[in-house]
Amino acid sequence: MSQLPGAVSIREVGPRDGLQNEDPIPTDAKVRLLDALSATGVRRIEAVSFVHPRAIPQMADADQVWAAATRAPGVRYSALVPNSRGAQRALAAGFTEIEVVVSASDTHNRRNVNRSTDESLDDIAELIELLHGAGATAEVIVATSFGCPYEGDVDPVRVARIVDRVVADGADRVAFGDTTGMGTPRRVRELVTAVRSSQPEIPVLLHFHNTRGTALANLLTALELGITEFDASIGGLGGCPYAPGASGNVATEEVVHMLHDMGIDTGIDLDALVEVAELAEKLVGRQLPSGVLRAGPRTRLA
Repeated sequence: MSQLPGAVSIREVGPRDGLQNEDPIPTDAKVRLLDALSATGVRRIEAVSFVHPRAIPQMADADQVWAAATRAPGVRYSALVPNSRGAQRALAAGFTEIEVVVSASDTHNRRNVNRSTDESLDDIAELIELLHGAGATAEVIVATSFGCPYEGDVDPVRVARIVDRVVADGADRVAFGDTTGMGTPRRVRELVTAVRSSQPEIPVLLHFHNTRGTALANLLTALELGITEFDASIGGLGGCPYAPGASGNVATEEVVHMLHDMGIDTGIDLDALVEVAELAEKLVGRQLPSGVLRAGPRTRLA
């Protein structure tokens, strides 16, 4: 096994990616979840998205949620935006870390935002300029990086070319989304290798879904390739409303449990995290897929 990192950064995406695929819950419940996560030791949280309520009604109260949330010292909060209007709202709310999504698959991109991948990349170039002009950073998330529910396989070279384009346009970071859980260790290795061959310095984050039960295996492969930044969602909440059959993101507590058992530091209190997962189940009113929640007594891990 390759040398593994001593520490990993987890970005918690449950308050945004997790809740956008559930029936809408009250604003105060969203605030409770966000504040509870802020107290677990997690250092990065995707808090809200500023999208039109017709597209994602679950995020219609993003401004109110963020205004009521407690900003914990040492936690970096980010917001997802679809366009310049969303970016202006996020900036007005005080966000300085902003994400925007483009799909590697043309079909998925059209289903998601009603334009081609190339058209979205043109828009993102202008968006990056807007964000930098306001003193904010821009992270470009490439959805369907490991496969598309409509087109099937996605060539890693295509994804790498998208990265080349957004880096040339000024993106500060890139992330790769396994939108429907099609990722496997082979696909992870091929994608990371393709991207790193042309962009060895750009910060990279990976976002895995557990649709086919491969998320932790994919994460381990990424660790062996030197990736140290990952998304995860409390309880395994989340998915993509435009991707038929997509189940939840990899559960944060499952990721943290595995990493701590391997001696890899996350800075997160696992017991506190499981308590928040229990809270999330109550707030959304259904059993979440996390195995850690139902595995009995937990061993305290360093």
